[in-house]
Amino acid sequence: MLGIAAVVFFGAVFLIVLSFIRRRREGLPILGQNEQATSGLVILFGIAIPVVVLVALFVIANLVVVPKTDAPKASSTQMTIDVVGHQWWWEVRYPGTAAVTANEIHIPTRTRVNVVGTTADVIHSFWVPELNRKIDLVPNHPNRVLLYSSKPGTYRGQCAEFCGVQHAHMSLAVIVDPPDQFRTWLANMARPAFPPATVAQRAGKQVFLTNACASCHTLRGTPARGVIGPDLTHMATRSTLAALTIPNQTNDLSRWLRDPQHVKPGNRMPGLNLSPAEFAELTAYLQGLR
Repeated sequence: MLGIAAVVFFGAVFLIVLSFIRRRREGLPILGQNEQATSGLVILFGIAIPVVVLVALFVIANLVVVPKTDAPKASSTQMTIDVVGHQWWWEVRYPGTAAVTANEIHIPTRTRVNVVGTTADVIHSFWVPELNRKIDLVPNHPNRVLLYSSKPGTYRGQCAEFCGVQHAHMSLAVIVDPPDQFRTWLANMARPAFPPATVAQRAGKQVFLTNACASCHTLRGTPARGVIGPDLTHMATRSTLAALTIPNQTNDLSRWLRDPQHVKPGNRMPGLNLSPAEFAELTAYLQGLR
C-alpha cells in the first residue's frame, strides 16, 4: 500500500511540476489539445487503473495479510480476562478468581487468551501490536480480542484512540510467563493485602486508610474500597507506575505520591497534604504490598 501510494503521490507531484513548466502553453505534451486522447487518459488513470489496483490490494489483503494477523477462533479460547479502560489506566480482572491488577497483564505461554474489553468512561482502544490487532472499548459494548504468545516476553501496548490529555501516557504491558510462573503469580494476586511487616509500614497503612488514598483505591483485606484509581493490593509486584509512565522504584514512587500532577499532568490523583515523615511511611507501606 505504501509503494502504490508513493507512485500516486510522485505522479501527482510530476503533473504539478509539468503544469508549472508548461503554464503558458495550451494542451498536453505530445498529445496537444486532442480531446479524445485527453478523455482516454481520464478513463485510464481515473477509472481503469484505480479499479485494477484496488481490487488487487483487496485480494492480497484478504487472502494473504489478514489470515496471518487474525485472532484464533473463539472456540479455541482457554482463558478469559476482563480489561477495563479508564482515564488514563487499565484495570485487569481474572474471572473466577479474586485477582485484580492494573496496566501489567500477565498471561501464560501457549495459551489462547480471550480479552473482553470495556470502558468505564470514554472510548479507548486496546492495542498490543506484536500480539494482535486493536479493538475499540466503547461504553456498554464489550469487544473481544485474543492474545497468544508461544514464548515468554514482555509486549508493550497502548491506547490507540484519543481519550484526553494523558492519552499518550495510557500504556500497558502484556507479560507472558511460563505456565507454572503464571499460576504462582495469579495465586498471589488473588490474596488480600499482606499485613505490614515493619513499624514504618504499619504507620504507612494508617496514613493510607485515614487519607484520600482509601477513597480512591482498593486494598483487599482492608476497609479501603475506592474504585476511582487502580487496585493497589499488590502494587509492589508491578514494574511501573501510572500506566508505564515511570518505573516502580522508591524515588519515583515518592515523587509520584508528592506531586502526581507534575509526573502526569491532568490525571485524577490529587496531591496529598502530608508531612515528610508521613510520605516516607506511606511509601514504605506501598512498597511492601507484594
